[in-house]
Amino acid sequence: MIDADSERTRRTFLRGLGGLGLGLAAGAIGALGWPDVRQVLARETKEASDMFEVTKTDAEWKALLTNEQYLVLRHEQTEPPFKNAFFDNKKPGTYRCAGCDLDLFSSQHKYDSGTGWPSFWQPIDANAVRTKTDYKIIFPRTEVHCRRCGGHLGHVFEDGPKPTGLRYCINSASLKFVSA
Repeated sequence: MIDADSERTRRTFLRGLGGLGLGLAAGAIGALGWPDVRQVLARETKEASDMFEVTKTDAEWKALLTNEQYLVLRHEQTEPPFKNAFFDNKKPGTYRCAGCDLDLFSSQHKYDSGTGWPSFWQPIDANAVRTKTDYKIIFPRTEVHCRRCGGHLGHVFEDGPKPTGLRYCINSASLKFVSA
């Protein structure tokens, strides 16, 4: 279980470090005449938030989700590895978004990546998820979000198995499992 106070303190500290690094980098880039990174990131975030079929107020999300689901789906936090509901689930079925019930992943595409989070080599449908670049830890990573409600699911990496070579590393708290 994620302790909201300690996670908030840790995240605030890390964001402060990240913000310092991004601020210095943005200043250097601006001196070279390149676009301001902060403006590009703000525009990408605003555009992403304007395009979801399911939208709710923060209070509505809090009422609908457990605390852990809320922190992961709405505040892009990460649950602990190996201490989550689905990392070792081997039952056949479908993994749905915990925020809006959209089918996201099939157990047929799930594999053991050894990371402690449920991992899939592809979504159930190419249009089930959206991605965006995440600079929270300085270097870019690719975040995975539900295309219907925008809930944060996890990240996708290019170190997965064939045939895609992708590893969708997904938080169990962002998912509901429906047995086949």
